[in-house]
Amino acid sequence: MNGIVYKSTGSWYTVKSETGEFVECRIKGKFRIKGIKSTNPIAVGDWVTYELDKTSDVITGVITAITDRRNYIVRKSVNLSKQVHIIASNVDQMFILVTINNPITTTSFIDRFLITAEAYGIQAVLVFNKIDTLDETALEDQLYLQYIYSQIGYPCLRISATTGQGIDDLKVMMKDKVSMFTGHSGVGKSTLINVLQPGLALKTNQISEQHQQGQHTTTFAEMFDLDFGAKIIDTPGIRGFGIVDMEKTEVTDYFPEFFALKDQCKFNNCLHKEEPHCAVKDALENEEVSWSRYRSYLQILEGDDEQHHYRTDVYHDPKRQGIE
Repeated sequence: MNGIVYKSTGSWYTVKSETGEFVECRIKGKFRIKGIKSTNPIAVGDWVTYELDKTSDVITGVITAITDRRNYIVRKSVNLSKQVHIIASNVDQMFILVTINNPITTTSFIDRFLITAEAYGIQAVLVFNKIDTLDETALEDQLYLQYIYSQIGYPCLRISATTGQGIDDLKVMMKDKVSMFTGHSGVGKSTLINVLQPGLALKTNQISEQHQQGQHTTTFAEMFDLDFGAKIIDTPGIRGFGIVDMEKTEVTDYFPEFFALKDQCKFNNCLHKEEPHCAVKDALENEEVSWSRYRSYLQILEGDDEQHHYRTDVYHDPKRQGIE
């Protein structure tokens, strides 16, 4: 039988069959060692083949094969630094939830997800949530970030899960697609999903006032069917996001605004650092590309695991110009 994985708890997988039934499945004992280098051999979104096990009172299944993935999103394993964890697979689009404060979403975090989406061929959309809570200064910061990313070509939405602003536009983008929601803990993923599909009652928590950091409310990724013809994958809140499987010379290819200038550099293998006659550095000095994006690029190039979070355009860039 064939089906799609809707939930993974590490040892058991909830699979929805082609006829719409849910079956709890496990994997064959040797399935983990067949050349799969991730900590989890099967992820939410995977199409799998399974056999029913009717030897017990409760019908369960055994997964025997996985269909080739169209794409997937990975991150470095939390406990095993040399391995990766597959967050989700076969995703049509990824919505990155961004909050200006309560908690702060950094550009380094945003950029790491964006280049991973670029590398794996997944459409990325920035969703600025909690816009109803922004004061004048925070609103200015939000509009400036939106300007930066929309200029590059990334779709941006402004929403409020509390007031409902922008929710209808979000639903239109999600219809007939598999969407993944991600972001720092506390940016409102669970609240937003509850608004999109009343009745799911996903667990939510308040922001920690002491640390301005959301408490982790989602333990495992899980897919949900929504009434308006969409599928959504909710993911655990992520504090940091490490880049994996990427050579230094290809990092620039996943920054669209840098890639567009690459053929204008003197050297075809230019890393946009100390090389002379670099089109990216020239554009940077002319304020044609974002300083925060360049800082993120250097962090990734140098292998920093996002130990320091920067939002240089908003808070530290002396060249920042007001955006009408």
